[in-house]
Amino acid sequence: MNIIGIIPARGGSKGIPGKNIKTLGRRPLIAYTIESALESNYLTKVFLNSEDENILREGQKYSIENYRRPFQLAQDDTTSITVIKEQLQNLLEEGQNIDAICLLQPTTPFRRKNLIDDAITKFKAGNYDSLISVREIPHEYNPYWAFSDRDGTLELTVEREQIVSRRQDLPKTYHRDGAIYITKTEVILEQNSFFGTKTGFIDTTEDPHVNLDTMEDWKKAEELIKRLK
Repeated sequence: MNIIGIIPARGGSKGIPGKNIKTLGRRPLIAYTIESALESNYLTKVFLNSEDENILREGQKYSIENYRRPFQLAQDDTTSITVIKEQLQNLLEEGQNIDAICLLQPTTPFRRKNLIDDAITKFKAGNYDSLISVREIPHEYNPYWAFSDRDGTLELTVEREQIVSRRQDLPKTYHRDGAIYITKTEVILEQNSFFGTKTGFIDTTEDPHVNLDTMEDWKKAEELIKRLK
């Protein structure tokens, strides 16, 4: 199966100015994701997708391919699926054979060794049409214990006859952590989504994690690097 890695990294960032090439622990942010991708034995190619010259110049330091996206796809409201779909269509038109893509967001820089290959192995073995990395939701935030406001009255968000009374009886629930999305080509092109009808997952609950959106997140990342060292 031919799976390519795509690292989307636009130049504009309001929450953390210059985020993708801002130095985090003596390296630019995108270096963490590029190096993780290059460690993979199963990604046939790795692309850095950006409209920004400085970011693309940073990518030239590594054994990956640069893909220059159109400036109109580097706006605040541009969606990831739009960016990936545009590149995928162009690569297919060039005659490249691509069965699936592995989306690797640089804003989630900390991936344990072999995580990408473990995810790809599970993706293939489960015959999934998509697979994502997830973290377990702590029991106190479990949606089976959550309530919604229905005209001033609290009702269980997950419809049940009665609330789950014991923590031990709560089903495990997960949230996306943003580290990995693997999706078959036809799902992206035909369903305009990273999620197919059969989505697998890989659990990263025990792994170091931060999702960089604000300067407060950046401070957490810097503290995390100190602890990891």
